[in-house]
Amino acid sequence: MKRTWSLILIGASLSWSATIPVQFHSQAAGASTDPAVEQWWRSFHDPELDSLIERAVRANLDLKMAESRLLEARAARGVARSGLLPSAEASESSQRVRGGLTQGIFRPNAGSQSSLLAPFETNIFQQGFDASWEIDFFGGKRHALEAATADAAATEEARRDTLVSLLAEVARNYGELRGTQRRLEIAEQNIDLQTDTLDLTKVRAEAGLGTELDVERQLSQLAATQAMVPALESARQMSIHRLSVLLGEEPVSLAGELTEAKPLPATPPVVPVGLSSDLLKRRPDVRRADAEVAAASARVGVARSDFFPKISLTGSAGRQGTSFSGLTLGAGNFFAFGPAIKLPIFTGGRLRANLEAQKQRLSQAQLAYQNTVLHSLEETENALTAYGHEQERRELLQAAAQASRLATHLANELYTRGLADFLTVLDAQRQQLAIEDDLVQNDTAVVTNLVALYKSLGGGWSGQ
Repeated sequence: MKRTWSLILIGASLSWSATIPVQFHSQAAGASTDPAVEQWWRSFHDPELDSLIERAVRANLDLKMAESRLLEARAARGVARSGLLPSAEASESSQRVRGGLTQGIFRPNAGSQSSLLAPFETNIFQQGFDASWEIDFFGGKRHALEAATADAAATEEARRDTLVSLLAEVARNYGELRGTQRRLEIAEQNIDLQTDTLDLTKVRAEAGLGTELDVERQLSQLAATQAMVPALESARQMSIHRLSVLLGEEPVSLAGELTEAKPLPATPPVVPVGLSSDLLKRRPDVRRADAEVAAASARVGVARSDFFPKISLTGSAGRQGTSFSGLTLGAGNFFAFGPAIKLPIFTGGRLRANLEAQKQRLSQAQLAYQNTVLHSLEETENALTAYGHEQERRELLQAAAQASRLATHLANELYTRGLADFLTVLDAQRQQLAIEDDLVQNDTAVVTNLVALYKSLGGGWSGQ
């Protein structure tokens, strides 16, 4: 039966897997076909990020819970394995019994003419052991062990999936933190620039070369830029809080370490994407879904074996007596040995219903596997698309940022010489701030999209 179901599953998997494309449709700029994506965070060449990830792997509470569940699943497999082996247990008892003929404890009553038997009280001491072994003729125990083994494998893949998510979460929050710090720096630089412009505008207004309207417009522009700072400060603090919790620490524990602004991690020139078929071998969620199919298939075998007889060998042996010293006498020895057979005759349809339920669970597991594979392909395609397009957008924003800085400088020069009105200066400042802020957000998106790409490729678990 095991071989039959295995052949069915293998055939279904091969026929469905044949529809999976070999290459990804979306290829990020500079992507290679090297499938080595383990320890991908080191490609950013950021020692702080390396340190955070190493500490998160050691101390993250979600990962510790996943490891505990794995140990539980392995222990459950040991319980299932014990069902294939004989079991024996020893027993010892001591009783004070008052009985008669009904209890099988009596003695002749010599002093009474009305009855030949009379009840009496006595002690009964007994020592012995019982043994039993269910011979697994029809594979029920073996299928149960296969199911427990597959459950343990699925739990291990779930732990690996937790690890992959943890690595990506740490790297993503770290990238967002550095991006927010860079946006704060740009906002402060623009505040300094706009403050200098405000001073110049006041001087020109006092000299009759400008108007009070120009001063008020510059004040408005400066206040709008200063209003960006509290929101950015809040985002920075929340990133630090999140990273601290991911490392299994209190939310503010990393404030002293991470508050100082540092550059965004540098993205590598080449991304090891590999083949789409590699996802079936590398992504833990796909591997877990595959193990769940195997477990469901084994449970179908367990349900089918319930239709057949269960044959067991049982035996018991021991000694009994009315005193401790009597336990050593051979007269109190007893033993029993023989086979036992249980055959289901009428169960009210329970066995057939259970078999049908297990078959439907197997069908659900197969559909879940296909759904997981499709979602993994979609996630990777989306990550490739986002990463590639953000890189293209970065090149355009870099050129726009350089042009906006030059435009702001020229606008200030022309305004100082009286060759341009103040609206030209304001427009140039607004455009420069917006483009520089967009550029930093783009740089952050490139980093976080690359992290999402590595996560979608299932990288990181086998390198731990």
